[in-house]
Amino acid sequence: MRLLVLGGTRYVGRAIAADAVARGWDVSVLNRGTQPLPDGVTHLAGDRTRADGLGVLDDAGSWDVVVDTWEHAPRVVHASAHALSGRTGRYLYISSRSVYDHPPAGAREDHAVVDADPQAGEEVSFAQRKRGAELAVAAEFGERASVLRPGLVLGPDENMGRLLWWLARAVRGGRILSPGPADSPIQHVDARDLARFALDQAERDRPGVVDVVGPSGPVTTERLLQATISVTAEQRHKAGNPAARLDWVDPESILDAGVSPWTELPIWLPPGPDHDALHRSDVSTALDEGMTLRPIESTVAETWDWMMQTGPDGWGIPSGVGLDPARERQILDAELPRSTS
Repeated sequence: MRLLVLGGTRYVGRAIAADAVARGWDVSVLNRGTQPLPDGVTHLAGDRTRADGLGVLDDAGSWDVVVDTWEHAPRVVHASAHALSGRTGRYLYISSRSVYDHPPAGAREDHAVVDADPQAGEEVSFAQRKRGAELAVAAEFGERASVLRPGLVLGPDENMGRLLWWLARAVRGGRILSPGPADSPIQHVDARDLARFALDQAERDRPGVVDVVGPSGPVTTERLLQATISVTAEQRHKAGNPAARLDWVDPESILDAGVSPWTELPIWLPPGPDHDALHRSDVSTALDEGMTLRPIESTVAETWDWMMQTGPDGWGIPSGVGLDPARERQILDAELPRSTS
């Protein structure tokens, strides 16, 4: 298989390139060359946001499949799909479940999506950018287009800082503000499992749309947070930090304290429509198509291993992700209702 990855140096794109190399595929990556490249790939230097940015592809031959993870202006995907339509067997676009229009619990691939324009720029929302890119690929490739819609993506090389913050917080130890309910389900996919499924679909030459995320139920907030405490125990001890303990607080109390879900307490959403949309979807299509998932404990442990290898300067936890320690202590010291389930 000849594979072209548009990007291929960060997170999901990097995981896809690495998996393809491990399969023995001939892998090329198109990017500006500002980030370290995965081992075993051919680098094609180009900036796809420029009018001449795809020129390097003119003499590079053809590919069995192109994988694209672009999340910015849809018109950039449109230009890439147009340029590659005559030289590529299949175009596989990594989209997002964010394209759905207020999905309820149990929603699946046939739920309504947001309106979008494949020629739009950066000015539209993330959901409209992803949906616009889907439309751009479909317009150029038709039945040769494949779209995967992941939800929450976790794992090594994460560049959003969500799981990374919880791991860094667990290292500090002490009472950890833990947003209830403890048994609230979390749907996620490890970036490497997403990569494997994407390449399996490419090998099978499967068209259409698939939501790619784990089933709702097996992974809970408590299971995730307990895993972060377990894998960081040795480093916490070396640092002389106190033992870590999850202190479960009622979700309404957390909201009343002015804490922002998803950002100040990453991954967490309180019970309600937003939580149902992200963490209670029907993923039977992906399971029927052979999607397999590693345990959340493996994802957490391997993410922590990566963090230890890169060191704090390489973690890249963005500003604004995570709760300020002083605010956390203030909330924990207040007489707030505790959550037990």
